[in-house]
Amino acid sequence: MSAIITDQFRILNANNFVESVENVNNSYYVFIGLPNPAGTSTLVGYGRSSDWNSSTPAPTDSFSYRSHTGDTMMFGKKISSANIRRIIRRVDWVSGSRYEIYRDDYSVEKPSPLTQANRLYDANYYVLNSDFKVYVCIDNGSTGANPLGNVSQDEPTFTDLEPSKAGNSGDGYLWKYLFTVSPSDIIKFDSTEFITVPNSWNSSQDSQIRSVRENGDSSVNQNQIKHVYIENAGSGYANGLSQEVDIIGDGEGAKARVDVVNGSITDVNVSAGGKGYSYGIVDLGTLSSGVSTSTGRAKLVPIIPPGLGHGSDVYTELGTDRVIVYARFDDSTKDFPIDTKFSQVGVVKNPTKVGTAVTYTDNTYSSLQAVKFDTVTGVPQVGEEIKQVLTVSPNVGKVSTGYIASYDSETKVLKYFRDRSLNFNRTSYDHTDYAGISTAGRIYQFESVVGANNIEGKSSFFAGAISREFSGITTNPTGNKLINLGVNFISGLSNSEINKGSGEIVYLDNRPLIVRNSRQKED
Repeated sequence: MSAIITDQFRILNANNFVESVENVNNSYYVFIGLPNPAGTSTLVGYGRSSDWNSSTPAPTDSFSYRSHTGDTMMFGKKISSANIRRIIRRVDWVSGSRYEIYRDDYSVEKPSPLTQANRLYDANYYVLNSDFKVYVCIDNGSTGANPLGNVSQDEPTFTDLEPSKAGNSGDGYLWKYLFTVSPSDIIKFDSTEFITVPNSWNSSQDSQIRSVRENGDSSVNQNQIKHVYIENAGSGYANGLSQEVDIIGDGEGAKARVDVVNGSITDVNVSAGGKGYSYGIVDLGTLSSGVSTSTGRAKLVPIIPPGLGHGSDVYTELGTDRVIVYARFDDSTKDFPIDTKFSQVGVVKNPTKVGTAVTYTDNTYSSLQAVKFDTVTGVPQVGEEIKQVLTVSPNVGKVSTGYIASYDSETKVLKYFRDRSLNFNRTSYDHTDYAGISTAGRIYQFESVVGANNIEGKSSFFAGAISREFSGITTNPTGNKLINLGVNFISGLSNSEINKGSGEIVYLDNRPLIVRNSRQKED
């Protein structure tokens, strides 16, 4: 049995995602993670690869892979409704270029004439002008005899509600204004590939959006059909200009004025758009008395707009089947490791607050654990393995381990994470049994007690003494600057702010390793 996933299903998914983000009961976060994706051969097989940076692997959609992603997650930034938009391909208006008309019947059997697109949303039937206004092309002068249409010479700049020509060049184009990309969206979602589309189109009270939306409601305005395409001009029709005929079909009220010169139809203009059409037929009966053979019959195709009419629902009209999210990562909070490296970016829905089942709702979170040192010798390196030999019963002699995600030399705070590579067999890189598994296969927490051993680096050989007298969220290392550490410490140790593995990872992207510096921002 043949079946398809329709464009409207994809648009629905995008709509549902945006609406879910806007729902006050949900918390979505953009997160970064995996600061050591390549490392050494001992890490290969744990969601990493030895040639990660030169041949970055695609994420794997499995529970195991997502769990590993949760283990190596570092920092999250909440997505607000102001920071998410539906998007469409960017098609810029350029003088001398051709653009296709909107048609409701582009398909594999009837591809668009210029780009040969097999679906409407891949055709170049809309443009973004130099003022970031978006227009749909209603007419480009094309006919069955001139299927590619004319080149566009006049840039559309108007904001009239009805389709209009853009200038006096006579290029044959009619444009329908839809919306203007807001200045804040231009800055925030700056892209050479995509155009952002306003949120809440169907309910927005923005005066311009509301005017376009309400004008597009043909059930009220009876202005549904905007254009009739001349596929075949025919012959033998009654000569005359502006001869009004009905557009019949399953709707009502549409009419067109037809120009006939030397028996052939030279121009058709819609005089009344009507309402309720899913197809239309131009009734030329009053003009066809002189048509003697079927070969002389004209073929006029009324173009049916989406929904109620152009502008009534721009998500359907433009095919907003993708979404863009904006998040800025910077050093405005010590929650975010400014010296870190990362190679994964994702979106997680509704992580829970550590130690509870309550959805986390703060603007940012750290999913790293941390240690504050009194003294440090050597320089900890991001990505290296750390260890501490434990002294407290029943774990005397056992080893606590982790990987460094960041180290702040000013505050002497080291942030770390753990994943299964610390506990699995390090020869076969999997679940294979090995000598010492009873201890090395377990996770032990770092300890902060009198007489505790230093935490040491496996490759840099740094040594740090835990500041077991330090508790709180602020520190003043120089005596004249209070620093907010972003997370609360108890006896020099802090926990993740979310439960590991909590929430649904709904998007994940692997990238070549990104190395930051303290002044860098990611938008």
